[in-house]
Amino acid sequence: MQIWEIVLIAFALSMDAFAVSVSNGICLKGLNRFKLFMIPLFFGVFQGIMPIIGYFAGSAFCDIISAWDHWIAFALLSIIGGKSVIETIKERKNPSNCDNSPSKFSYKLLTLQAIATSIDALAVGIGFSMPDFNIDPYLSSLLIASITFVVCLFGVTLGKKLSGPLLKNSELIGGIILILIGLKILLEHILIK
Repeated sequence: MQIWEIVLIAFALSMDAFAVSVSNGICLKGLNRFKLFMIPLFFGVFQGIMPIIGYFAGSAFCDIISAWDHWIAFALLSIIGGKSVIETIKERKNPSNCDNSPSKFSYKLLTLQAIATSIDALAVGIGFSMPDFNIDPYLSSLLIASITFVVCLFGVTLGKKLSGPLLKNSELIGGIILILIGLKILLEHILIK
């Protein structure tokens, strides 16, 4: 896998966290500079840890699934991407607002948000463990964490400055990117072998 593909995956994975960061910027009260920094830090750290966990979990079962790795990677990325696309469509049909969100910043809330938005990164880490990827899990995780941090810092800052309907297409774009990368992996494997 090329470095630019990992960067695209990182941006796609960060879209859920970006959307939540924007929402936090809008809805959470009392966000000083330290708290504004903690939001992207939490999201970045969790997005960086989950692919490593997934990588080692997938490596433990590598021999069993190596014949199916391209299909597994395609399925995982398509499911994750499809979920993002479906959630975007549902959100457009029934937009949410700050009335249902907690109004105060808390580390418990932030931890739950970071875990929820990084489950996709765990699944991607399992895909990274497939032999065809030939990937450094630590470099990949560092890239994913760094890009997520920057994207979320932008998101929470933007959310703090804006209100109303915001950047509705970010999660949709991220989902489409994941599906296309999964399709590319599948086609490369089928066409090359």
